[in-house]
Amino acid sequence: MKALTLTAPGGLENIVLADLADPGQPGKGEIRVAIQASSLNFHDLIVALGQFPTEDARILLSDGAGVVEAIGEGVEDFKVGDHVVSTFFPKWLAGQPIASAGGFSQTPGDGIDGMASEYVVRSEQAFTLAPQGWTHIESATITTSGLTAWRALVVNGQLKAGETVVVQGTGGVSIAALQIAKAMGARVIATSSSDEKLALVKQLGADEVINYKTTPNWGEKVLELTQGFGADHVVEVGGPATLNQSLIAIKVGGHIAQIGILSGNEVNLSVLSILGKQARIQGLIVGSRQDQIDYVKALEAMPQKPMINRVFKYSDLAQAFAYQQSGVHLGKICLAW
Repeated sequence: MKALTLTAPGGLENIVLADLADPGQPGKGEIRVAIQASSLNFHDLIVALGQFPTEDARILLSDGAGVVEAIGEGVEDFKVGDHVVSTFFPKWLAGQPIASAGGFSQTPGDGIDGMASEYVVRSEQAFTLAPQGWTHIESATITTSGLTAWRALVVNGQLKAGETVVVQGTGGVSIAALQIAKAMGARVIATSSSDEKLALVKQLGADEVINYKTTPNWGEKVLELTQGFGADHVVEVGGPATLNQSLIAIKVGGHIAQIGILSGNEVNLSVLSILGKQARIQGLIVGSRQDQIDYVKALEAMPQKPMINRVFKYSDLAQAFAYQQSGVHLGKICLAW
């Protein structure tokens, strides 16, 4: 069986296409899945770079979509032939986050072996059904970025039609958030440093766009575009470099979904700004299995499909990560065998 593993201490040069033993047949409560596709996320990249130390020869990637080949005793949610997609926190089934969702100890491709493998045998809780009519490549975008956007806006944010959402950049979470927001009747303001990318997000439905390179105080621009009220929601993926602007952009009593650390891990914030805006800044890491089930149902009713930027072969995983690092992509980078 082919799999992509990471040799300690990490680094793209230490990604290995390995021949491993087949995982065999599923036991009680387990399913065997032939993995067909994956997608890349920032978390996958920092694991591959060795910034999140993990076990030697760890199989990479959190996201995986494929076909159920066999089911074990007692499996009720799946049958042979079902198209499925992996979950980020296999033990967080529903409700509020549990202890294992406070880090990555149970996350595929980090604390446990991931989805960059031809076959996996896992608990049935490690997967949900994929949306009907979606390709495996499309379904592979759900696990991390898609579900994160869904939880940010719908589960935590309780998004309503007519509200204003700010999305930052054009990565997987931001594009998914844009699509979810538009499907639910919200107004979207998108930011990017590229006018070319902003033109593309306009085509995807963004109502207003801001180039944060030419308009570094983009929070003030959001206030201008909202007649001084501010946005109801900010999908905050930048971190230290953008959070203060998000506080300017948010309305009094608004919701900032703190997701990303693209610009680092430490930030200086004005406590008075937080108090003055009475904003809810809520950190989140992806979502529960039930959240994913609900998201899949919603996707089946939504007209949009995920934005796929480029598809690499699994054997070219290091090159795919290098492409991700370049920042030129819009939407998702995926892999297929």
